[in-house]
Amino acid sequence: MLMSERQWRVLSLLERLNRGEVTVGEVAASLKRSRRQVQRMRKRLAAGGAAGLTHGNAGRRPKHRTSEEIREQVLMLRRGKYDGFNDQHFTEKLVEVEGLRLSRETVRRILRDAGLGSPRKRRPPKHRQRRERKAQAGQMILWDGSEHDWLEGRGPRLCLMGAIDDATGEFLPGAHFTEQESTVGYLRVLRDILREKGIPHTVYGDRHSSLRRNDKHWTLEEELAGRQEPTQVGRALANLGVEVRYALSAPAKGRVERLWGVLQDRLTSELRLVGASTRGQANKVLSEYRDAHNKRFAVAPQDTQPAWRTAPSDHTQLLDLCALHYVRKVYKNNTVRLHGHVIDIPKRPNSKYATYAGKDVVVKHLLSGDYRVFYGEECIAWASGSRPKPSTTSNRNNDKNDKNDKNDKNDKNDNKEVTLSPSS
Repeated sequence: MLMSERQWRVLSLLERLNRGEVTVGEVAASLKRSRRQVQRMRKRLAAGGAAGLTHGNAGRRPKHRTSEEIREQVLMLRRGKYDGFNDQHFTEKLVEVEGLRLSRETVRRILRDAGLGSPRKRRPPKHRQRRERKAQAGQMILWDGSEHDWLEGRGPRLCLMGAIDDATGEFLPGAHFTEQESTVGYLRVLRDILREKGIPHTVYGDRHSSLRRNDKHWTLEEELAGRQEPTQVGRALANLGVEVRYALSAPAKGRVERLWGVLQDRLTSELRLVGASTRGQANKVLSEYRDAHNKRFAVAPQDTQPAWRTAPSDHTQLLDLCALHYVRKVYKNNTVRLHGHVIDIPKRPNSKYATYAGKDVVVKHLLSGDYRVFYGEECIAWASGSRPKPSTTSNRNNDKNDKNDKNDKNDKNDNKEVTLSPSS
């Protein structure tokens, strides 16, 4: 029979008491017990020996111990259906899906006893300076893209683009899977945040070329102005009056990086659970997962008054803000060319211009695929088209040297271009 150090001490004192080396009062004071309790322990020792000093339940199997049937069921589910889930996520599935109401510690103990460790590898801790959360929701958001094997070989490698609120940790609207981190992806995230939340005060991101000009190419106009034109995303944020901050390293934007760590664990498991193998299926799972993620991980802000500013209520204005803007010169036949497409500018009866030939116009390629052509504040043409693709989108706002758009009257590729008719 195994005895604890304290039980050995009690046994030693009682034996000395029986030999007359100490008094009952001295033993009671040493054990912090009453004289009557010492006498009872002395009788148990005389009746049952050292075993009489141990607790009556010692060595017995607890009545509330998890049954072997449930333990086997937990191990079978963890090795099969929920293979790769971390302990907390697995426990949640047992409660919500399988109807097994077990605590996380019980599940962890069952798994460790069976030799099943946590799939998530943890790095040794490093000393870092902690940055306090912002006080109000909407005061600052952090956004980024995470390229990862989200489908674990069942489909293409994808990039998850999204944003998180610094004050609450809320996984914000607009998150979606796409081919790669791109201008179109950031504009889509921004559009959905504006629709559902409003305009944030500050946006914090890395120095990806979609967010910040990293090239050394300066046009003559930029040299005369003394600054480079912003990227498409930078232009949209500037028009909204949003402050932009750039991180110099991944740890500097730690909250969004930790979000990716959680999603690469939990969301990947959810995708595996339903067997998602396409981008469309992955986006469907993501839309269902986001609400559950926020219920579990979002926190209340220090200041309950939100800092979100009201976004434009005009749907058209919102679409224009989050569109891709390109400056183009109108051809003599009143057309503009963009990415191999030709857009006709119709004659406008009430316009003060007989023709727009030779004038610089702004072509706005909406995320929906439509094109709008503006001269100043006036929309002079519109046409339907295809949605902009992340791999072909120019990051630069006023890119007049697009390799796919040769502004030359002797363009030999005219017969390869697609003419887009105006549409309402």
